[in-house]
Amino acid sequence: MKIGIIGTGNMGRILVEAFIDGKAVSPSSMVITNRTISKAKVLTDRYKYLRVGENAADVASQSDLVFVCVKPLDVCRVLDEINPYLDEKKCVISITSPIDTNQLETKVSCSVIRVIPSITNRALAGVSLITYGENCSEFWKKNVENLFTKVSVPVNIQERITRVASDIVSCGPAFFSYLLRRFITAAVTETEIDEETATTMASEMIVGLGELLKQGHYTLPSLQEKVCVKGGITGEGIKVMEEELGDLFEHVFQATHAKFNEDLEKVNLQFSNHNSLK
Repeated sequence: MKIGIIGTGNMGRILVEAFIDGKAVSPSSMVITNRTISKAKVLTDRYKYLRVGENAADVASQSDLVFVCVKPLDVCRVLDEINPYLDEKKCVISITSPIDTNQLETKVSCSVIRVIPSITNRALAGVSLITYGENCSEFWKKNVENLFTKVSVPVNIQERITRVASDIVSCGPAFFSYLLRRFITAAVTETEIDEETATTMASEMIVGLGELLKQGHYTLPSLQEKVCVKGGITGEGIKVMEEELGDLFEHVFQATHAKFNEDLEKVNLQFSNHNSLK
C-alpha cells in the first residue's frame, strides 16, 4: 500500500514520523509534499528512502491512500487538484474537524475517511478519532483502522460529538500542558524550589499518573481517594481547587464550540460555492 501525505505542517509531520517509527509504514512506501517543498525535504534527512512529490497531484497519482493535512479552508482546493488522480480503488483521509465526510464525498469519487489525530500519537500513544464516509469500502475501513492501531487507540465517533471528542483528544494535551506549567510556576513562586527541579518532578509525576491509569491500577476517582487521606494535606489542596476552578472547563468547551461553529460557517460556504460552480 502506497501512502501519500499532502501537507507536512505540525500534524502532517507527526503522522509521517509516527507511521515510520511505529513501523506501520516503511519510508519507501510513502510520498509526501508541502506547499513549501523544503519543509517536506527536511524529513528525508531522517528517513532515507522517504520520497518527496512535486505537488499534491504528484502525490495523489503515486498513492493508494492520500492524507490531506492542510488547513480547513485549503481542503477544497487540494481536493480539486488531486481529484483527477483518484479512482474508486483509492481513499482520501482529511484530518480537519470542521469538514465532515459528506462534504468530502461531494468532491471525490473514492472512499473517504476523516481521522482526527493527536500530538500524543507521536509517542505511539493516545487516541485517534475516526469517522467513515457513507460510501467508504470495507477494505479501507479495515486497513485504516489497522494502520492507526499501530500508533494510537483508534475510536470511531459520530458526527455530533466531533468537536468535544477533538477537544479531549487533540486539544487536551495543550490544555493540560498549560495547567501543568501553571502548577510548576506556582510552586516556584510560593516556595524555594527552582524551576528545573519542579519541572522534572511534575513531568515525571504526570507520566507516572498516566501509567497508573493505563495499567489499570486505579480509575481517576479511586486514585484521588487513595491519595486524598481524610484530614490530610492533599485534601486541603483539593478544597481550594473545588472552590477556585468553578466553571473553568465548562467555559473552555463553550469557547471551543463557538470557534468551531465559526469555522463550520466558513467551510460550509466554501463547499457550497465550489459545488455550485460545477
